[in-house]
Amino acid sequence: MNLKKLIFTENECYKAGRKIKPKGIMVHSTGANNPYLRRYVGPDDGILGENQYNNHWNQHRPSGRQVCVHAFIGKLKNGTVATYQTLPWDHRGWHAGGDANNSHIGFEICEDNLSDASYFNTVYKEATELCAYLCKLYDLTEKDIIGHYEGYQKKIASNHGDPRHWFSRHGKSMDTFRADVKKLLTAPTPSTPPPQKLYRVQVGAYSVKSNADAMLAKVKAAGFTDAFIKTE
Repeated sequence: MNLKKLIFTENECYKAGRKIKPKGIMVHSTGANNPYLRRYVGPDDGILGENQYNNHWNQHRPSGRQVCVHAFIGKLKNGTVATYQTLPWDHRGWHAGGDANNSHIGFEICEDNLSDASYFNTVYKEATELCAYLCKLYDLTEKDIIGHYEGYQKKIASNHGDPRHWFSRHGKSMDTFRADVKKLLTAPTPSTPPPQKLYRVQVGAYSVKSNADAMLAKVKAAGFTDAFIKTE
């Protein structure tokens, strides 16, 4: 996951200062053909790129709307994909249009024209990694992840269809998404290799110190710079 941070301190939601105890994660997609983060995240930090219309969400009410999510996933100006955290994870967001605002972390995946499989697979993977990270952070499981449309079915979110309409075009669903997050959560942690054993070799004992000095010089010249003389 390529996680970066630009908190929306100018957004009315951030200024409201309300906190939640995250009990779940809600996945959204933007519903607009613009995969670039700069459309929503700003101002330009040097890698986002400039939003010439200045209609990003880091302002009081973006386009007059009370909206704010915890993160966006999309393209930087160089075309690579990143995640931008835009609210503290335990801040109450304005993303669900219902009671899920009081319990769920919400993030948006920036849509393109919905047909680019390479872009979809990249942001899909990024989203699973973000969810695995948040699950570990707040002791959640993949079962605590829902799409916006599932929030509507549970009567805790407004009537939206995302991200099902996009996922289904690429053979994915929220069920496959949860399964992929579970794989990340249950993957074995690489073990730390045992400390390396060291074996010391004594090359000889000398009654004449000059002979010992000469051998020490040869040993050090051969690359054993930590060799030393021990007097008995």
